[in-house]
Amino acid sequence: MFNSIDKLIIEFDKVLRTLASAPASARPLPGGALPEAELSDAEKRHAASLMRVNHCGEVCAQALYQGQALSCEEPTVTRALAQAAREETEHLAWTQQRVTELGGRLSLLNPLWYAGSLALGYAAGRFGTRWNLGFLAETERQVEAHLEGHLERLAPQDVKTRAIVVQMKQDESAHARTAYALGAAELPEPVKRAMRLSARVMTQVSYWV
Repeated sequence: MFNSIDKLIIEFDKVLRTLASAPASARPLPGGALPEAELSDAEKRHAASLMRVNHCGEVCAQALYQGQALSCEEPTVTRALAQAAREETEHLAWTQQRVTELGGRLSLLNPLWYAGSLALGYAAGRFGTRWNLGFLAETERQVEAHLEGHLERLAPQDVKTRAIVVQMKQDESAHARTAYALGAAELPEPVKRAMRLSARVMTQVSYWV
């Protein structure tokens, strides 16, 4: 009974840390020492919106990993999910700081994104270890492609924002490689398409809201 209550408290604390507190990063902010670029108001708004999308993605990542870990019974995979979640917390801190520096705000729908991603992650874990890892790997591959698109859309002179996105992209790629090394299964193409569609909805909405 007490173990169940303790676990519930721990999981609820993770939710609060993601949605209602300022995340901390063990690593320094990428590009933190670089000078602020000369950006037009439109370029600043655009960069802030893109970084709001990325912050929203990191909120979803925290929820996905939490849900996957809750339904996972393999200790090795649970540890891999925990390590990925710690690095995603750093991404959460970096994107939040950059949004603030650019004069933007975070998505008003973060609680909704979190709840949906938590349920999705939990469901993925219920399909077994290989599919759980496959979902992790495919998520990271899609996020990596998404970040590459942001590098193409950011102003070339916005070196501070670009440095954050580049480091995030490298970390996501490493998470995918870890998942495959642990035995991730390749997801069916219809599942991949459904994931891309849901991600497109989230990114387009969070760019504005």
